[in-house]
Amino acid sequence: MANLRANSIVGVGSTDAGVVFDGVTKIKTQNYFYLPIGNTESRYSGAGVRILTAGGYTTGNVSTIDFVNAATTENATNFGSLTAVRHGLAACSSRTRGVFGGGNPSSGTIDFVTIASTGNAESFGTLNQSVHVSASLSSNIRGLWGGGSTPTSTNVIQYITITTTGNAQDFGDLSDARYGLAGCSSNTRGIFAGGSTPTTIVNTIDFITIASTGNAQDFGDLNNALVFNANSSCSSNTRGLFGGGEVPTIVNTINFITISTTGNAQDFGDLIGVRKGIAATSSNIRGFFNGGETPSNSNSIEYVTISSMGIGIDFGDLTSARTQPSSCSNGHGGLG
Repeated sequence: MANLRANSIVGVGSTDAGVVFDGVTKIKTQNYFYLPIGNTESRYSGAGVRILTAGGYTTGNVSTIDFVNAATTENATNFGSLTAVRHGLAACSSRTRGVFGGGNPSSGTIDFVTIASTGNAESFGTLNQSVHVSASLSSNIRGLWGGGSTPTSTNVIQYITITTTGNAQDFGDLSDARYGLAGCSSNTRGIFAGGSTPTTIVNTIDFITIASTGNAQDFGDLNNALVFNANSSCSSNTRGLFGGGEVPTIVNTINFITISTTGNAQDFGDLIGVRKGIAATSSNIRGFFNGGETPSNSNSIEYVTISSMGIGIDFGDLTSARTQPSSCSNGHGGLG
């Protein structure tokens, strides 16, 4: 069988010799080779994107990880388990790995899974500062956690390199110490919004540049001062959404921002019902809001189309009703 050698495919007869396709099974190259998943149309429709939801609290802390396929509507299927039971954790992800950090009671633990597979999480390392009800966000390279309870409120931002394993490092500080905030991102900019200081509920929105280090800067304000009590924010690569929470009553409000700008959030629409303690993530098309409490624990999965405005649409159910889980995906806005 003939061999195909190509740096780029430019037509039959090219004499360039780069990556070697030797027969039907061997690939010889000095670089990593990643096979694409699906075609261009399926990438942007969300086909191949998985939504993972992990941990939370029912009548006690759980370690359950569920997953659904973003382009469908369906009930969740069991993926595996975290290394420890906990709620109030926060998740981030690359295109291949989901990472779960913090939580109560295992507030320093960082776990990871391979999103395209199923199975139990493995140990990644520990947070630089142990926290729960913090916010998380990521690019394809870095995962960040901001704020949280230690159990006192903290303003610390910490980060990891998702492709490796190891302990988190210091990134900088939020504009103020708070917990119960939410995070989302484009592939360059991270957003931390809402939460509670030791004395008051706030509507502050901060931003950082993910690839750098340093303190957060002021972005603007949410429509309402919200305590999210879990990571209830999601994004495309242009727009960030913030759903549910307490003000101090439980609400169904969804706010949105344009991530590349600065300014105050605007009204997007509403969740199907009032909820707090929600986990949220996205494909680059759909935003997902999973679990939470109403005030009873919820197993609801609902979604919105991020580029439009409107109300949530029922997607299906988690394998169990729980509050303060956390969600991530291999197609969120921070991945470009």
